[in-house]
Amino acid sequence: MMEKQPVNWIRRVPWIGDKIADRLEHAPTVAVLRLDGIIGRQGGLRRGGLTMADLAEPIENAFKMSKVSAIALSINSPGGSPVQSALIATRVRALAKEKELPVYAFCEDVAASGGYWLACAADEIYADGASVVGSIGVVSAGFGFPSLLEKIGVERRVYTAGKKKAILDPFQAENPEDIEHLKELQADIHEQFKTYVRARRGGRLEAADDILFSGEFWTGNRSLSLGLIDGLGDLRTVMREKFGEKVRLKPVGARRGWLERRLGMRATWTDDLFDAAEARALWARFGL
Repeated sequence: MMEKQPVNWIRRVPWIGDKIADRLEHAPTVAVLRLDGIIGRQGGLRRGGLTMADLAEPIENAFKMSKVSAIALSINSPGGSPVQSALIATRVRALAKEKELPVYAFCEDVAASGGYWLACAADEIYADGASVVGSIGVVSAGFGFPSLLEKIGVERRVYTAGKKKAILDPFQAENPEDIEHLKELQADIHEQFKTYVRARRGGRLEAADDILFSGEFWTGNRSLSLGLIDGLGDLRTVMREKFGEKVRLKPVGARRGWLERRLGMRATWTDDLFDAAEARALWARFGL
């Protein structure tokens, strides 16, 4: 009892007392890495979205944090680039193996498509009962304008070296061969996604492939019965259950520019409207 008295006294110090006392008592530390937003670069000039380039440093910092006991991924993403999803997940798994640290994922509003790919980088996945989880599939969307051009009297002129260089041009009529080529690409990416989910979830999956990999998405409650997640719960509660009431949750974030830190804005002044509309559509697909 006598040894703990100084620590108890330190806890009475305003603002920083608990943090200092936790350090003296060697409270376990969990690094919290927030993965929030569309996956991939958003906009031609502005920074935005989750990419390996932006997350490399925060991921490294999370795993090299002093006396860290685990990594928690706080995920809120409707998906995006499969390449960036794979790169981020691969880096997390490589460092988890190197440092021999467990990784836990916590799905917030949505962890769908690429967002679920990120969640599968964890050893265990948790969600709220109302979270949106799944959408293990690949989608491509766009618009076609050939009739509009004809109506307004505009002639489209495209010159290429290589007959397939201008496939899927939205200002030309659809070509069945081009569509077939796109579907082959989608099937290849979809197979990579399925392979990763099977490798990470293994025998925990509780439904047939034609259900799990159809692109459908479910609530957290339903996802638990399908084996897509391991439990229902929020980050703070689950980490306290696993590491004790005194566990220290330490957020790790990407470095931001001066303008963003001071004013909450990016260093560029215009947004790409098409990218903004596409991002809005991704969130809206899940009712957000």
